[in-house]
Amino acid sequence: MGDVGEAAGAAEQLLAAYAEALIDAADAALGPWVERSVARRWADWTGSEPGPALRDASVEAGREAATVVVGRLRELLEADVDAQRTGPLAVLRRAVVYPTAVLRAAGVPPVVRDEFAVRNFPDDDYDLSPATFADIDESLHEPGLVWGAAKAHVVLTRRRGRR
Repeated sequence: MGDVGEAAGAAEQLLAAYAEALIDAADAALGPWVERSVARRWADWTGSEPGPALRDASVEAGREAATVVVGRLRELLEADVDAQRTGPLAVLRRAVVYPTAVLRAAGVPPVVRDEFAVRNFPDDDYDLSPATFADIDESLHEPGLVWGAAKAHVVLTRRRGRR
């Protein structure tokens, strides 16, 4: 049993390190993602780049998203794996309200979305919800994948120890 306990402890330490790497990557990526999302939908609607006021609003929304959403991500990833009822991508998807608010305030009309998107992402009028970590930023792909594998390892190691 000692070997399993030691393995579980080592796996949990690695998971914590991988969680921190994912949090750091999300913190760096979320603000720029908000800014890019606003600029992309603005350009889709107007055919032009956002002006200074819209850029400033998107930068501020990006800062707020990073503060609030990354805080929620930290809470999730610092919780014991058995207490985690959602995943980090689901938490990051909640950031969609920030570019959405900027676009609504600028008068950008919602885009047409399919039934799945409407049902599963009701607050996403502009079809911005990321399907993968890389949809937010490529820098999130590897930390998200590694964290998921490490979490699975912790869960399996714990189950082996309960036998």
